[in-house]
Amino acid sequence: MTFNELILSRQSVRRYAATPVEPEKIKQCLEAARLAPSASNSQPWKYILVDQEPVRTEVAKATFSDIQLINKYTMQAPLMVVIVMERAKLITRLAMLIKKKEWPLIDIGITAEHFCLQAAELGLGTCMIGWFDEDRIKKALQIPTDNSIGLLISVGYPVDGYTQRTKIRKPMDEMVSYNRY
Repeated sequence: MTFNELILSRQSVRRYAATPVEPEKIKQCLEAARLAPSASNSQPWKYILVDQEPVRTEVAKATFSDIQLINKYTMQAPLMVVIVMERAKLITRLAMLIKKKEWPLIDIGITAEHFCLQAAELGLGTCMIGWFDEDRIKKALQIPTDNSIGLLISVGYPVDGYTQRTKIRKPMDEMVSYNRY
């Protein structure tokens, strides 16, 4: 598959089959994520794979509530990936203060996309999730309180017949300008 075909096939999947994900495929996704660039090579992430019950269900339930149901599809995902933000290197932390930039958040996005693109190439579906009850997940996974969770990713095989995205992307002229805003 070409890179263009890969990025066209990668989408947020919100309906999963009950089929478990093969460990060798997850290992390939993790290797892609491991190779992601980061500010000052800090690699400020730790991946926690959650596929055993009842912990998987607990993490999935922490992505929605009685009021916010949009992430309820996570209950179908056979694997939940939790990306914990680790403390950045001292030089990166100093640069963050000077430049007022949160590079670990950017780094988490890059590593997550590496993971998701590799998953797409392997026929897996993923969805990055930013809405979750962090305290609930930290408690369930015994994550130290001084660490924060950057992102979750639901992973699994899309159900048969899952349709390709229907939302149209912005036209190029709305997202790009040259030499000024």
